Amino acid sequence: MNLTLSNLKPAPGSTKRRKRVGRGGKRGTYSGKGMKGQKARSGVSGLKALGFKQTLQRVPKLRGFKSLKAKMSIVNLSDLDNKFKSGDKVTPQELIKLGLITTSKNGVKVLGFGALSKKLNITADSFSASAKAAIEKAGGQAEIIVK
Repeated sequence: MNLTLSNLKPAPGSTKRRKRVGRGGKRGTYSGKGMKGQKARSGVSGLKALGFKQTLQRVPKLRGFKSLKAKMSIVNLSDLDNKFKSGDKVTPQELIKLGLITTSKNGVKVLGFGALSKKLNITADSFSASAKAAIEKAGGQAEIIVK
């Protein structure tokens, strides 16, 4: 007989039927639930019965939230200074080609970290104030892509 998904069975003795208490039969007066109390009643959630609720309350929760807004790809001035020659035109396509960013789908932002010593014409979706000032100080241009 071939083994397929339709004829898979657990190993003999590896599964056991759940004890269905309180259905009449051979369990006596309290049906295996002991005497009174919350755990003897019907409708008790498994979290309360197993003491799992306290465990959940003790676990540190992740505060804040995860933003669903897509983040722009960022490039620092130090990276541009290392990868480009003076007078080069810097575009998102060039940045992808050189491996400075992976995608320009959500836009590209140039940040002012590091020094810029070369005159570059940079085209991007956004510039930080310090980056724009540093680019213009080095004699370059900072052009914003209009969509």
